[in-house]
Parts: sequence; structure tokens; C-alpha cells
Amino acid sequence: MQITASMVKELRERTGAGMMDCKKALQESNGDIETAIENMRKSGVAKAAKKAGRVAAEGVIAIEQAAAGGELVMLEVNCETDFVAKDENFVRFVNDVAGAVLAHRPRDVEALSGLAVSASQGQTIEEARQQLVAKLGENIAIRRFIIYKSEGLAGNYLHGVRIGVLVDVSGGDAELARDLAMHIAASRPVCISEEEISPDMLAKEREIFTAQASESGKPPEIVEKMVEGKLKKFLKEITLLGQPFVKDPDITVSKLLQDKKAKVNFFARYEVGEGIEKKEDNFAEEVMAQAKGN
Repeated sequence: MQITASMVKELRERTGAGMMDCKKALQESNGDIETAIENMRKSGVAKAAKKAGRVAAEGVIAIEQAAAGGELVMLEVNCETDFVAKDENFVRFVNDVAGAVLAHRPRDVEALSGLAVSASQGQTIEEARQQLVAKLGENIAIRRFIIYKSEGLAGNYLHGVRIGVLVDVSGGDAELARDLAMHIAASRPVCISEEEISPDMLAKEREIFTAQASESGKPPEIVEKMVEGKLKKFLKEITLLGQPFVKDPDITVSKLLQDKKAKVNFFARYEVGEGIEKKEDNFAEEVMAQAKGN
């Protein structure tokens, strides 16, 4: 039977599932929409799709390292509540996904979703995710991952399951690499050095600082000095090399690296839910709205 666009549209509206999932379900049911819905509910696709619009800003960061030690994977998988983030089924899924990333090096999350969970399991990661959504009752999303092959000494650090850091250091030792990873977790640098800061970011900050300093009513030459001072402070705060080292604030990370004859080649920092707009529930407003409705 020919699967028409209108049939796919109707199934999408009734299940909330994606177009390709709906088309596949209709093909398998020979165009019978009711059977397609039933099959999608059984597989968890329909339930997963309906929850896909819900904000998933909790979750975990996982780090996986190759046996040889040179290649690292860092992954963020989100759910809706901290309770589910601790669930053993969710944790197992995250570990399976991290292992699949390390084994197959997919180009992005979409490619990752089509991979097998493991050699012993026939289902894909996306199918496993949908089943987990159906089982745990929350939206679950693989948000991002990074694969890095170190040039020097690979270090990593997990602060609980909410913050993860990868760092690559030439020179120094394993202790220095871990100390730097812990520092990055705590101090949130944007980049390694000033040279890596984009001109657009600098221009934006200069504009903001100029507007702030101009309100002081001081002469233009003084305002310019104030702006330059603020910019220098800003650069130290956001660059790894400019920050005071967390274990010894009397020295900068730059000085630490000089003393150790070491260099940071790369770092990445993930924090669960960063950049995701969370819905803030206001119980008082909710009760008031219900009272007005009645």
C-alpha cells in the first residue's frame, strides 16, 4: 500500500513522533494507522516522542578512556530530574553510549543514535533511548560528546557526575594533568590564552566597559584607562593561563606551567545542563491560577 504524506501527517499529530518513525511504522503496518500506533506504543516510540518537548536539564557527564590511554571521550546525557539521573538503568545506558562513542567515533549525535548499543545487543542506541524513556517516564536526550586524541599527557576529572574535564598537557606528569583538570572544573576558563579570544567577544566587552565607565563622568582619557584596566582583568578571569591556580592562588596557571616546563595543548569542560533554559515552577502562582480558574 502506498504511504501518503497525509497518512504520515495524521500519525505524527496523533503520536508526536518524528516523520521517519511514522513513515516506517506505517510501512510495517501496511498503512493501518491504528496498528501503527499500537506498534509504536509497544516499542516506546510514541511515548518517547510525546516527552521529547519536555525540558531535560539534569543528567550526567561520563568520561571514557581508551585502554592505550591516548584517546578520551566525554559525553553528556540529559534527563528531567536528578532522581532519574541516579537510576541504574539510566547510568547503564550512559556508560553504554560512552563506550559506543569510543569504539566507533561517530561524527555527531545523529550518527551515534544509529549505532548498535553493543556487539551483543541488536537494538540501536536510539531504540534503547526510546525504551528507557518509556520505562522511566522522562525525556532523555544525548546532548553532546567530544572525542580527543591527546598530543601529550591526557588528563581528566569528574566532579561527581555533573562536571567533566578533559585536558592535554605536554611536559609535567599525571599529577599536574589532574590538578589542571580540577582547576578547570572549578574556575571555568573560556580558553587557554588571550590569543584564542575572538575579536567579537573583545569588542563586545569593550563596548560594555566603555558604557559603564562613561557613566562616571570622568574625562575621556581616564575613561579609556578604566576600560583598559577592566579588559585586562576580564582577560585574566576567562583565560586558563591568566587565572590564579586553585591549589596555590599566589601563582597563576601560567607560572605553574613555566615552573613545571609544561604546556596545555587543549581542554574541554562540560557541565550538566549548561545553556539549557530550565522551567522554573512557582507553586504559589500555580495554585493562584487554579483558584482563579475555579
